[in-house]
Amino acid sequence: MRPRIVIAEDESITRMDLAEILTEAGYQIVGQAADGYDAIEICRKQRPDLVIMDVKMPIMDGLQATENIMGERLAGCILMLTAYNDGEFVNKANDLGVMGYLVKPIEEKTLIPAVKIALRRQEELHHYRSKAEEVEKKLEERKCIDRAKGVLMDKNGFTEEEAYAYLRNVSMKKRCSMAKISEMILRSHV
Repeated sequence: MRPRIVIAEDESITRMDLAEILTEAGYQIVGQAADGYDAIEICRKQRPDLVIMDVKMPIMDGLQATENIMGERLAGCILMLTAYNDGEFVNKANDLGVMGYLVKPIEEKTLIPAVKIALRRQEELHHYRSKAEEVEKKLEERKCIDRAKGVLMDKNGFTEEEAYAYLRNVSMKKRCSMAKISEMILRSHV
């Protein structure tokens, strides 16, 4: 599947040039915006892999839009685009977690590699985020099971091993995870 891109740039000629370069390189342009507000709305609808975001735009600038998009996880990643090579903009963009910062004028030989790298880094970040969420979920399940064992130990006088065996047996009989059985036990003993 072709990566999906939103272009947020207030200069229509630049926006069209970017769209043409990216389309010819095999990317799918799923939306174009002339201001930060519209960029956010398009991202809410399209959930693109990448947003190419101009810094200076009317209504809402690119940094404000980026903060919203990243905060709501509306896009995989963002490349900032600007005519300003200002350290303050670079620092703000970096703090917001953008994947790159391109200075105008943009040429195909700089745009395409930046897009490829940003998309690759986004895939890696997504992978690590998924792994972290998986570990966090398992940890929460483990805590829930431990609390349920405590309830069973208090209520029924089980040892820790007996409580664990009870949870495991009920889980197998009901064909349900031990975490789900533990949640039910905790809810019924509040």
